[in-house]
Amino acid sequence: MQTAASHETSKPQRSIQSLDNTGQLLAALAAAGRPLPLRDLARAAGMPPAKAFPHLVSLQKVGLLARDAAGNFLSGPLSLELGLIALQRLSPTREAEPEVIELAGTTGLSVAMAVLGPLGPTVVRLEEAARPQHVSLRVGTVLSLVNTAIGRLMAAYLPGNVLAGLLAQDALRLAGVPMSEIADPHAGEGGVLAPAYQARLAEIREKQLDNALSKPIPGIDTLAAPVFDHTGSLALVIAVMGTSGSFDSSTGGATAGILRQAAQRLSWRFGAMHEAMPAARR
Repeated sequence: MQTAASHETSKPQRSIQSLDNTGQLLAALAAAGRPLPLRDLARAAGMPPAKAFPHLVSLQKVGLLARDAAGNFLSGPLSLELGLIALQRLSPTREAEPEVIELAGTTGLSVAMAVLGPLGPTVVRLEEAARPQHVSLRVGTVLSLVNTAIGRLMAAYLPGNVLAGLLAQDALRLAGVPMSEIADPHAGEGGVLAPAYQARLAEIREKQLDNALSKPIPGIDTLAAPVFDHTGSLALVIAVMGTSGSFDSSTGGATAGILRQAAQRLSWRFGAMHEAMPAARR
């Protein structure tokens, strides 16, 4: 039996058209990611400047928008305050959960989510594929910064001094190696990383993807992508895993594209603007 409350929630909700128009302007400014003059903002929202202007004046009055010295519209103090409140309440791992589940369903692959824990890159969520796979990862597994796609991706965005400290303990992690294997043998005791490893990290920062083919688990390929927060810092890593040869595990293939889109959606959800996602944080 349908209650009055459920009947009310099932009915189409009547909106206020003027507020809908105002929302279009805010959405257009957010999508632009930079201050916009009246004409450009109105065009982006799909309305004439004369129609947009009264809405923008009201948004200024309540503090949702402001204008810079050039007259361009940008986020106002109330927008910033609301954004900070939302970010303070945000839990990246909790917010990423639906995306991880959807990614597993879309690709048919296992999906792992990892964060940088006290011991290194740590798996905090694992969504198994519908078809069983021999993936010897578990929640709590700590991964190598050298021999795993997830670990290398984290390493690519760590400050040099932090990375050096973590690499000193890499032998204790899954597929880890002693520091002597990743240090430049010609650099003495300066702790300089081997050129090949540095080049791999630079390539990861450029592509914002990494893969591991049949490593560290024989017969299992991995693709990993970074998720950034509102400061442009790495928040977490998501990765898809499957049997070698069962999917395109190249960084330029279709699966990589799906993974990249999922990571970008999460980065946007966590407040990262494209301009804030650094090519390198070294």
